[in-house]
Amino acid sequence: MKISPKAMGVVYCLLGVLFTYIAIQSADETMWNVFTILLAFFATLDFGIGIRMFIINHKIKQQKKKK
Repeated sequence: MKISPKAMGVVYCLLGVLFTYIAIQSADETMWNVFTILLAFFATLDFGIGIRMFIINHKIKQQKKKK
């Protein structure tokens, strides 16, 4: 059973939200610590992959509509 790109996009965006929340909670006095920056980096990657999955889903639907 295949997982649709739309579902994967939702999962990646939820992971991005989770990493962002954890990064905000870990920033006690300053945000310039390694752990917070690393979490923000992973959140950025997850949001980017999630958006890419939504774009792929849109392109697949356009190809199916064309046929």
